[in-house]
Amino acid sequence: MSSLPEQGSSSLLKQPRAVWAVFFAGIIAFMGLGLVDPILPAIAKKLDASQSQVTLLFTSYNAVMAVAMLITGAISSRLGIKWTLLLGILVIALFSALGGFSNSIGALITLRGGWGLGNALFVATALTAIVTLSNSGTAQAIILYEAAIGLGISVGPLLGGWLGAISWRGPFLGVAGLMVVAFFSTVFLLPKAKKHEGPKKSISLSAPFKALKHRSLVVFGLTAALYNFGFFTLLAYAPFVLGLDEHGLGFVFLGWGILLAVTSVFMAPKLQKAMGTIKAMSLMLALFAVVLLIMGIWTQTQWVTITCVIVAGALLGNNNTLITTAVMNAAPVERSTASAAYSFLRFIGGAVAPYLAGKLAEWYNPHIPFIVGAAFVFVSVVFIGMNHRHVKHVDHVAGH
Repeated sequence: MSSLPEQGSSSLLKQPRAVWAVFFAGIIAFMGLGLVDPILPAIAKKLDASQSQVTLLFTSYNAVMAVAMLITGAISSRLGIKWTLLLGILVIALFSALGGFSNSIGALITLRGGWGLGNALFVATALTAIVTLSNSGTAQAIILYEAAIGLGISVGPLLGGWLGAISWRGPFLGVAGLMVVAFFSTVFLLPKAKKHEGPKKSISLSAPFKALKHRSLVVFGLTAALYNFGFFTLLAYAPFVLGLDEHGLGFVFLGWGILLAVTSVFMAPKLQKAMGTIKAMSLMLALFAVVLLIMGIWTQTQWVTITCVIVAGALLGNNNTLITTAVMNAAPVERSTASAAYSFLRFIGGAVAPYLAGKLAEWYNPHIPFIVGAAFVFVSVVFIGMNHRHVKHVDHVAGH
């Protein structure tokens, strides 16, 4: 069985300048997700919105991302990696800035959808760019990509808590400013050479749908959709039950993000080598389901919920690296196409989960969203186990 390379390999840090440019822009782009988290209760209060209305900020974002992922390959294969990244960055900057000046929850929800479009263009292309431009192999390139996600998500809440304590508008405007920095770093650091501009053959709009004929991609996509019910229940609903101000939420999700970043880079390769991708992924998902269940039982015990949020970061960091690596090795299609097909399915889960969590809390009580999230994550473990024969091959191609 092949495995992810050990993190200690020096080749991980010996990357072309272009890889580090995308890595840096990726950190800033993923700050956007965490920046908003500490201000969700403040938005509800300032804009006189319900919890379920505020969670629609994640639903619109993920729903647009899911659909937009289907066209990212077609766009990037025509514009090239660099221009697609720049377009994504500009769209994020525009809609986050407009969000900062909005005065109603409806407008903010709509603008978050536009933000999701920009993120789709950037995220799918960034993964393809790092994997394509890296000189250390697919597995270690994915570790770099997950490290950028982890660093962005971990720093984002701290900055968001600080800016959010000044005004709920601060994090939105902060994202816009940071994306301007990312734009210029990408302009000046990413080469113009044609070999960096993605596949020569244009990718058709139907390519992601055709890729879903591969059972392995469907299995991983639906597994991620189920798992995202738990992920976005934690991300979008937990801030409402932790009983903390913007600074407090910022520090809790900083801890969550740090563990996510560290485990995605250092621990996931060791788990994959020791257990194999599928077994390690199933273990992380099962443990995450247990953590959500604990949060559902002891929702009103603050130290328990805070501890569970932070611990969940470690499980999510491991799982993100493992499942991304698996998807890149799942089917004989372009990596950008595989990423688009998989992301379409997984972000559907991310779109439904936040709003469902808010509604369940309104219909029943604050415990139910976490219990339902745990059930969905547990089903993802059962589902991947039932389809093991369709995905077990990824362990034999990882690292090659």
